Amino acid sequence: MWPSKRLPLVWILALVILAISAGVARAQTPDPEQLDLGARLFADNCAVCHGGDGQGRVGATLSKDWPSLRPDLLVRSTIERGVPGSPMIAWSQENGGPLSEAEIDALVAYILSWQTGGFPAVPPPATSYPRPLLTAVPDVTGDPNNGAILYDQNCAVCHGPNGEGRVGATLSKDWPALRPDLSMKTTISNGIPGSPMPAWSQANGGPLAEAEINDVVAFLLALPSTEAQPPAATPAPAPSAFFSGWGGVVLAVVLFVVLVGLAIFVQTRRRPDN
Repeated sequence: MWPSKRLPLVWILALVILAISAGVARAQTPDPEQLDLGARLFADNCAVCHGGDGQGRVGATLSKDWPSLRPDLLVRSTIERGVPGSPMIAWSQENGGPLSEAEIDALVAYILSWQTGGFPAVPPPATSYPRPLLTAVPDVTGDPNNGAILYDQNCAVCHGPNGEGRVGATLSKDWPALRPDLSMKTTISNGIPGSPMPAWSQANGGPLAEAEINDVVAFLLALPSTEAQPPAATPAPAPSAFFSGWGGVVLAVVLFVVLVGLAIFVQTRRRPDN
């Protein structure tokens, strides 16, 4: 048995440990509003690659047990800085991304809630940006209007609603290739190894069929270019009507007569008097 004089010290230590544990548990319990924000941010920015329930799509599986003593720090660092040489880009504003620290906190809390089967997944929004009816580009396979829907569902999160760029490259531009449709189809189908652009074709493990990729290509080629255009050259001033045609001939004759008259006058002034 413990000596009676040590009992108060033991109880004090036990109470301190319980208080610290309770404080840590409260700190690790996310606020429902924060979880709701994280779910919506995930649906808007992450689900296109990682799946609406975090089970993976063209990106890694996130709905899992994270083998780390501090999984919150691991997940936060990955979101903030990305993974160089992979499709996972940096999402923090500090590293050129669109998300604030509070938004990343909410995302981390939401992703880690899946470890305990906690907060339900929010399905990605079926975003469709209003656009006029697009006309197909000649000699390009695919339906640009169906491609617009596919683009909104899969590409707009990185490349912007109208291809203007967000965390991915600008796509609404003039494409210099002789067959830009083939070049774009290859990039979408195969991705770009070592870059944020993953492979989207079903043949390479992605979600899109070949006909769907053709539609996306047709949509991109139908987009108007948003590249800065060089300023138009200032036209040279048009010659006056007086100096063209017969007006120019008359002026030349008048100048000739004046010059001859001046020459005769100068010669006369220089002639010595007789």
